[in-house]
Formats: sequence, structure tokens, C-alpha cells
Amino acid sequence: MNGTRQQRRRGDTRQRIQDVALALFAEQGYEKTSLREIAESLEVTKAALYYHFKTKEEILVSIFQDLSRPLEDLIAWGRGQPHSLETKQEIIRGYSAALAGAAPLFRFMQENQATVRDLRIGDMFKSRMFGLRDILIDPEADMVDQVRCLTALFTLHAGMFVLRDLEGDPEEQRAAVLEVATDLVTQAHRGTAGA
Repeated sequence: MNGTRQQRRRGDTRQRIQDVALALFAEQGYEKTSLREIAESLEVTKAALYYHFKTKEEILVSIFQDLSRPLEDLIAWGRGQPHSLETKQEIIRGYSAALAGAAPLFRFMQENQATVRDLRIGDMFKSRMFGLRDILIDPEADMVDQVRCLTALFTLHAGMFVLRDLEGDPEEQRAAVLEVATDLVTQAHRGTAGA
């Protein structure tokens, strides 16, 4: 019983470190944030922080792994499905939900692309994007339909960043972006099916 309580406390500390670090990375930039600042914001010693994470990159990788788990699950599911329109639409819906669930991380990644590209999470993210691409694009699709599928993914990304500056209900905006992305995949699928 005591071990479980201690493990839960340790998990809460890990989560707090991730939350504070991501907020500081987003506010100040990854490069300008030190482990010392993260520890001070948490009101813990640097040694206590080291117990959980040795580097800033370890923190960022752990955030990415935790927040992108639904995306990994979606890709694993999609790989086992046929290249049907329903599968593609579900992938788009699932990716939209994964982006919404990890919005602070994806905003940080968008705003710090050069830094992210040089860190392990850049390759991890690229790998996941290739996984989604491979599920959405039919091997026999022509170039226009392949571009439509890729554009559907980027539509979801753009919607997350561009629409936040527009007035309106965020859920309504997200639904509109999802509808456009779904339309692109549907059009691409029909183009392939008609070929």
C-alpha cells in the first residue's frame, strides 16, 4: 500500500515537472529555459529534478511520448485496417482529437521548429507523420489524391494554429477544420476508387 502511494506521488511529481517545463519552454523557448529554472518554478532542488529527468531533452521526450500515445494507438489501429474510406475518416477524426488533447505540445513544436528538428522528438514526430501518411494514401492513388491526403493532415495542423487568432467558438472552428480535412480524404478516396 505504501509503495503504491509513493509511486503515485512520484508520478504526480513527474507530471508536474512536465507541465511546468512545457509552460516554460512555450513561454521562454526551449533553449532559454534551464533545468535550474524548472526546479525553481517547481520549488524543488535541482537534485530532486534530476531524480526524474537528467536533461531538458529527457523532459521534452517524456512529454511527447505521453501526449502522443493516442496517436501511436491510432496508427497501430489504422495499420490493421483496410484502405477504406471509413478507416481514413476515422484516422482524420482520431488525429484531430490527438492534436486537441496535446495542443500545448503541438503549439510548442510549431513555434520551435528549428529546435525540435535538432532533438529526438523531431524524428519521433516525423515517424508518426509517415505512419499516418501510409495509412491515408492508397498505393495506387495518383499524385493529386496523394497530395489531398497529406493536405488533410496539414489542414488539421494549420487549423490548430491559425484559427486560434480568429474570433469564434473554438469547438466550432475545430469541427470546421475537421470537416475540411475529412472532405479532402473523401475526395482523394473517391478519385482512387474511380480510377
